[in-house]
Amino acid sequence: LCWPYTRVWIPDPEEVWKSAEIIRDYKEGDKTLRLKLEDETILEYPVDPKENKFPFLRNPDILVGENDLTALSYLHEPAVLHNLKVRFLESNHIYTYCGIVLVAINPYEQLPIYGQDVIYAYSGQNMGDMDPHIFAVAEEAYKQMARDEKNQSIIVSGESGAGKTVSAKYAMRFFASVGGSSSESNIEEKVLASSPIMEAIGNAKTTRNDNSSRFGKYIQIGFDKRYRIIGANMRTYLLEKSRVVFQATDERNYHIFYQLCACASLPELKDLSLLDAKDFFYTSLGGDTSLEGVDDAEDFEKTKQAFTLLGVKESYQMTVFKILAAVLHLGNVDFRSERDGESCSITNQDEHLHHFCRLLGVEHSQMEHWLCHRKLVTTSETYTKNMSLQQAVNTRNALAKHIYAQLFNWIVQHINKALYTTVKQHSFSVFETFEYNSFEQFCINYANEKLQQQFNLHVFKLEQDEYMKEQIPWTLIDFYDNQPCIDLIEAKLGILDLLDEECKVPKGTDENWAQKLYDRHGNSQHFQKPRMSNMAFIIVHFADKVDYYCEGFLEKNRDTVHEEQINILKASKYPVIVELFHDEKDPAPAAPSGKKTSSKINIRSARPTVKAANKEHKKTVGHQAICSLCTSLTTQQIVKILNLYTPVNEFEERVTVTFIRNIQAQLQERNDPPQLLLDFKFMFPVLFPFNPSSLTMDSIHIPASLNLEFLNRV
Repeated sequence: LCWPYTRVWIPDPEEVWKSAEIIRDYKEGDKTLRLKLEDETILEYPVDPKENKFPFLRNPDILVGENDLTALSYLHEPAVLHNLKVRFLESNHIYTYCGIVLVAINPYEQLPIYGQDVIYAYSGQNMGDMDPHIFAVAEEAYKQMARDEKNQSIIVSGESGAGKTVSAKYAMRFFASVGGSSSESNIEEKVLASSPIMEAIGNAKTTRNDNSSRFGKYIQIGFDKRYRIIGANMRTYLLEKSRVVFQATDERNYHIFYQLCACASLPELKDLSLLDAKDFFYTSLGGDTSLEGVDDAEDFEKTKQAFTLLGVKESYQMTVFKILAAVLHLGNVDFRSERDGESCSITNQDEHLHHFCRLLGVEHSQMEHWLCHRKLVTTSETYTKNMSLQQAVNTRNALAKHIYAQLFNWIVQHINKALYTTVKQHSFSVFETFEYNSFEQFCINYANEKLQQQFNLHVFKLEQDEYMKEQIPWTLIDFYDNQPCIDLIEAKLGILDLLDEECKVPKGTDENWAQKLYDRHGNSQHFQKPRMSNMAFIIVHFADKVDYYCEGFLEKNRDTVHEEQINILKASKYPVIVELFHDEKDPAPAAPSGKKTSSKINIRSARPTVKAANKEHKKTVGHQAICSLCTSLTTQQIVKILNLYTPVNEFEERVTVTFIRNIQAQLQERNDPPQLLLDFKFMFPVLFPFNPSSLTMDSIHIPASLNLEFLNRV
């Protein structure tokens, strides 16, 4: 195809890809192509015939701007990027299809394409009949749910700042509009009201996104038999707890902290003794505490209104705010190192510790003591050990993260209570994934590897296996199998296994762990050691190479919260605080009003029996990344859910070519009319009274799209 006037794409360091035209016929053995760039520059472009390394062919102009990438003659990186660029810059289209996938480009501005009139325009339409849109995807899922009576799912994924949170929000808005509510409970309003709360407690400013979700969530919206919304349920995983105690430059903590500080002067918040966000350690680490274009005080009112709409009483709201304020005060507790360097103390005049204890209703002297000491238990005795300044700070930060994580899950549980329904439902799901840095980056990338494997299984492997089984002419598509990368992380003596092992060593260090990784996995195709560092490693993920710096991995993996501190919180004079830290192995806390306190608020799974006497040997975060991913929803559960709910195409309906041919052959052999039943749901239950085999009276669904003309209605 290297003829004159053929247009191609060549790589460029600045523009990524440049268009060029071949101006000289290519002859076998030539090591260069003579090209002319769009600015008339003549270029000799090197090629390698032996390895078939030629520039990518450019699509004809008539195809450029197609609303479905699969309609392009040549589908490769430069073709995809150019088509998206043309649609975005020249036609102002942010959406483009790629088969059943919707590609979205974040315009970083509000567009008038999400109004109620647009929702009604897409309602009832087929996916390909109108311009690509998130509403078209939502409508297709809604229609398939109603038509096929099958649970559906939408996976929203992409880079940080790509627009996942907003896309999920618009999909939910569509369902709330077309589904409506089956009662006077305004459940669709409650579903939408959960968004500002979850954004307040789970979103934060990062260097890439002013409203970045720092957790993963799976939202299930329930519909009744008339396909009206009757309830919803949210499940979360991998909250970025470290953000509570640390933010990089130009980043912020969770929005809710700044919302509280912005309203510190309100009479109802006076008891919280709040300061400006700049004066709290946990909210000032990133630098500027304000956010351009965002009024934190105004957002706080929206958060409160959302709580109220979901039925959370003002007294409960105040308890939430007290806990959040207590976390901020905890971050300002001042530890002072003693002369021996092996111990530390807190002054009696530390006002922040006083506020922390007062807000949580716990004993000051006990908390002061156990913030600077820890209990060691051996087989023969129990004794108290001083903590150094750094150990105390680490423990204090671990406690702050634990309190926030417990509160986060407690709020999610209350949101789910408000959205709960006992009516049998047909479920529609929205799953959202995300990306962030440090040790949590490692955990979430591991989760993403598991989800990518599930995607590969459905989109490539099962589909192609079916084609091969039915002997359909087909050119196999080579896809990336990421199982070796998953094994590198989770297998015996894999990265997480070695990390847990190093955490159990009395004097284990990040340096020793890094060396063990190099020794064990140095030859792995998915593991690399940076040339200039002995404290970093690279994993070749399915999406890209990711550098991980080892410092802090052990501490974050341990994430040690001392039992003595938790016991103090469990002894709080406030029932809600007691409930918040209630563990499954504890007796149920007494309810103050005589009502039964639900144990459903419990958010930690039961721990295995501790073999050693030292109770500090608890599950590490890395271990939980395999079996529980730190919170209530596991990667394995997500994959299982998506396996059940992800829409399948005709061949995955198990109507195979062989099966159809068998039906045709049997019908042709019969003299009497075919005994086949036909209904009006686009699906045909087929009965076989004539064949005394295993198929007798079995009902098989055949999609109407297969156009089986031989079917006759009885």
